[in-house]
Amino acid sequence: MTSEQVTKVRAPLALEVVTATAEQHGVCVRPFTMEVGDPDTGALRYVGVPCGSTVESVCGPCARKARALRMTQCREGWHLTDEPVDRRREPSADERALLELRADLVAQYRRADAAGDVDADDLREDIRAVDEELRASGVTGRLPNPDGPGRKTAPVRSTRRRQDAPNLPRRRVEKRTLGREYAGGYRPSMFVTLTCDTYGPVGADGAPRDFATYDYRRAARDAVHFASLVDRWWQNLRRVVGWDVQYFATVEPQKRTAPHLHAAIRGSTPHEAIRQVTAATYLQVWWPAHDQLVYGGEHLPVWDDGRFVDPDTRRPLTAWADALDQVEEPAHVARFGAQVHSKGILGGTEEAGRHIGYLTKYLTKSTGEVVTATTDRQREHHERLHAELAVTPCSPRCAVWLLYGIQPLGVTSKTVPGHCKGRAHRRSTLGLPGRRVLVSRKWSGKTVAEHKADRRAFVLSMLEGVGIRPPEQDTSRLIWRKLAPGDTHAPPRAHLLMHAISERIRWRAEYDKALLAAGTDVSATRPIAA
Repeated sequence: MTSEQVTKVRAPLALEVVTATAEQHGVCVRPFTMEVGDPDTGALRYVGVPCGSTVESVCGPCARKARALRMTQCREGWHLTDEPVDRRREPSADERALLELRADLVAQYRRADAAGDVDADDLREDIRAVDEELRASGVTGRLPNPDGPGRKTAPVRSTRRRQDAPNLPRRRVEKRTLGREYAGGYRPSMFVTLTCDTYGPVGADGAPRDFATYDYRRAARDAVHFASLVDRWWQNLRRVVGWDVQYFATVEPQKRTAPHLHAAIRGSTPHEAIRQVTAATYLQVWWPAHDQLVYGGEHLPVWDDGRFVDPDTRRPLTAWADALDQVEEPAHVARFGAQVHSKGILGGTEEAGRHIGYLTKYLTKSTGEVVTATTDRQREHHERLHAELAVTPCSPRCAVWLLYGIQPLGVTSKTVPGHCKGRAHRRSTLGLPGRRVLVSRKWSGKTVAEHKADRRAFVLSMLEGVGIRPPEQDTSRLIWRKLAPGDTHAPPRAHLLMHAISERIRWRAEYDKALLAAGTDVSATRPIAA
């Protein structure tokens, strides 16, 4: 016998074969099971609903479909030649019913809160759950605060510009979203990249050359407030150019883990104006000072009689509203870095398609998969940044405020000082914003769901062209119930996948028939999305 190690290749498991086949045909590999009941016949059936994940490592088919829809959204809105139509539909009966339920819950919450009832915390969670349902139904805008308008969240501050920031010309913003059309009918658009400021010299791997002098505090705070800084940049740009600039942007981490923004902007803007707006944009964070920790380790505030108090003196911590009243200067001022990249792009060109692919390149990866460390210096850099983010408050409701002797909004007896579930404090995200895609309201005049409906309508029209008309089913009378994990009534996942694969093969055959009838090369098409 030789000394070489013999590796035995084992045959794949049956479920692995089913999963691989589902991946091949674009079927969700992690569907959740819905129980569908027919009240007329009493029949029950189980349906696998796609998980809708946007992360390829979780579900590749769903993530690739989501990316394809985002690419369609970016392409359709980037070089529009007509103003998008912005229509608002009438509120549905379900939305009105949810709002009535929310009004009753708010009234109960205010009575319980005024009486000091322990049920107030549970009622607030119920209100939050209703708010999530309203958001999921498509309702946008700000809902009334359950605590009422009288509870202060921020004092009124002066809007005078800082002396260390250059002034910007200001124009009245016209009600148009299209850029200038040049001779010959050309209407170019822009591709812009913005980065955070420098916090110290870094090497080729993104790790600081000197950990001791790298400004981790400013890096952490800039990451937490990056989304608000970007919003301020859009406001300034619109005021400078004088029209309602629309954008499709994605947020990605650099090697040094600082967030930066890639944006497709409809219409052309002078490069000098882009640089001026970037240099003049800043964000003042009018929060209480949080430079010096008051509590830590085993010495933490304790809950006593509806509020947090000092563990030694039993004195109540400073309330959020009182702490804001004492603020005389911003706790942090966020700015962009000097490095700005802007480029003109013509619609319908190969360059436009390449930049759309670049914009959506990392949308199928989680933040933790993009922010990776392969060297010891990178790992130390990430650990130091995470340690700073752990003591950086992310919002007025953040539990980290308790470490600075301030009682934030919304604290309850279940709040743990210093432990906030916000995304900014996770080790896998390192402060990156939760929304990876930022799209302005008038970008394409459609939501992602509407783009998906357009795609489905196109496929159905192709099928009708060859005499194939899928039967229409009235599902409004059916009763849908999501089964909990481990429910004994749920069929095995392999059964759901096999059924979905069979349906997808049939759909694909019908679609290929429609393409052949239309004279389209079937081999050049990709599997259609459900």
